[in-house]
Amino acid sequence: MSDNVQLPALGESVTEGTVTRWLKNVGDRVEVDEPLLEISTDKVDTEIPSPFAGVLEQILVQEDETVEVGATLAVIGTGEGGGASAPAEEAPAQETPAQQAPAEQPAAEAQPVQESVEEHEEPAEAPAQQAPAAQEQSSGGQGGGGGQEVTLPALGESVTEGTVTRWLKQVGDSVEVDEPLLEISTDKVDTEIPSPVAGTVQEIRVQEDETVEVGAVLAIVGSGAAAAPAPAAAPAPEAAPAEQAQPAPVPASAPAPQEQAPAPAAPQGGGYEAPAPEAESTQTTGAAPAAEQAAAQQPTASAAASAGGSYLTPLVRKLAAEKGVDVATLTGTGVGGRIRKEDVLEAAAKAEAAKAAQAAPAAAAPAAAAAPKAPTVPSVSPLRGTTEKASRLRQIIAERMVEALHTQAQLTTVVEVDVTKVARLRARAKDDFKAREGVNLTFLPFFVQAAVESLKAFPKINGVLEGNQITYHGQENVAIAVDTERGLLTPVIRDAGDLNLAGIARKIADLAARTRANKVTPDELSGATFTVTNTGSGGALIDTPIVPTGTSAILGTGAIVKRPVVVKDADGEEVIAIRSMCYLCLSYDHRLVDGADASRYLSAVKARIEEGAFEAEVGL
Repeated sequence: MSDNVQLPALGESVTEGTVTRWLKNVGDRVEVDEPLLEISTDKVDTEIPSPFAGVLEQILVQEDETVEVGATLAVIGTGEGGGASAPAEEAPAQETPAQQAPAEQPAAEAQPVQESVEEHEEPAEAPAQQAPAAQEQSSGGQGGGGGQEVTLPALGESVTEGTVTRWLKQVGDSVEVDEPLLEISTDKVDTEIPSPVAGTVQEIRVQEDETVEVGAVLAIVGSGAAAAPAPAAAPAPEAAPAEQAQPAPVPASAPAPQEQAPAPAAPQGGGYEAPAPEAESTQTTGAAPAAEQAAAQQPTASAAASAGGSYLTPLVRKLAAEKGVDVATLTGTGVGGRIRKEDVLEAAAKAEAAKAAQAAPAAAAPAAAAAPKAPTVPSVSPLRGTTEKASRLRQIIAERMVEALHTQAQLTTVVEVDVTKVARLRARAKDDFKAREGVNLTFLPFFVQAAVESLKAFPKINGVLEGNQITYHGQENVAIAVDTERGLLTPVIRDAGDLNLAGIARKIADLAARTRANKVTPDELSGATFTVTNTGSGGALIDTPIVPTGTSAILGTGAIVKRPVVVKDADGEEVIAIRSMCYLCLSYDHRLVDGADASRYLSAVKARIEEGAFEAEVGL
């Protein structure tokens, strides 16, 4: 009995997905919930686990193909219904007899090839015609003599085009199935496009920095020999033109079969290795050295793939360059041995620790001599003095920021807030809070709760003006700005007005962690009615954040610093005291929100924070 594996729903706004990589091949055993394949949507890449245990019998959707939610991806059963990859597996079986058959036994060479041809249900004619027929089937499985087109796959529901940022292979290079072929940049993500077939890059049709629509042909990958059939045939008449024209009647002499073997073997070998060197070696030394050369090329390709990582993303590559990490020395911990950013960061941390250990003895001598402390100078960035093209994601961010400023009348109002009571309360409760809730108690949940409570009282701040209609939302969906390696993302806490302080803290910690790990779902990155950005985490005192389109306001929280301020004591006298202070900055769309509205809203947030009545929320 066989079961169908379907593409599950990946989010409310996601209607389709693109298969980026199969983690299992036909014939492989798979367990329940074991990752089966990787799917890419417009906002997230994720793994699809197997809903059944059994043997992968068929793969119905190939890599780089886009299908709708609910489409059947594969068939899992007992293994008796397999056969989807049979033609691909028979090609090497046809190749071996054609290349290794002895010249003294032409009949023995024809028999295995004839069996393979019969398995493909091809009509069996003369033995001399069966080897070319087998070659046509082998190359036909990879797109025919003219090669197979590599098109730009669908990368998400809202993504209609992509820009080629870099070709990882050049014309004439050999490429394996699933080996990264080029890098594509879209408005939301930079990703690598793997080759759907093995062979040789025959033609590159879209150059770097060119933008094309989804479905456009990027390159041609084929057998290699198909790209230059005329030059390959030109030298042949010099050796034996009559013998190549009529291969069947020439089994008697030894040189003739040696010249026949390269002719059928070249297109087959070209589908998997570099064909030109193989053709030259077979003309001079025969099939055995050609097999040795192919075996030598295979480890070289696999070593390069393992050194660069089968899926070494632009983000990881850039991070490795910035950290000075040699990816060839890393062992990937991701799926299929993929090198992840965590691997690079861990290697960089180990390198820093080793440098610190070496520098410790050297630092001891100046300390003993009471030498003046060396100044702390930031390390020089490798980007200094260079020029690079902005990534597609950065270009889209730039366009949207300018669009937001051009479509809204934005300005910023700032108030100063005394957070001393909150700071003292947090210091008392943070240990018990972490033990009870499992997350750290930071200042941000206090600000978010105060902001959400005030949004209910001042719905204009949570509303939006569209044309001549004003919508006052009935829920508070608060986006939290999260700094990631990819850039600034804003996952959304839905219905934040229904959560208490502990619930908000858990949501912030969960969304931030999954966003940085690229595990957040598409629906969690959309639908915000208000945004909070903690610019103080970087030490900034005051900021003027830009209001995202589709909303009317964004609240920025500055760094909390201790400084002397004038306050009133218990007797009502003014005294100077050390207090924990910060600035709250509200940017808003002046088309809907007036300055008085912004001031009243900020005053409500300020009063809630300075009151510091959160004891029940933190369990005190």
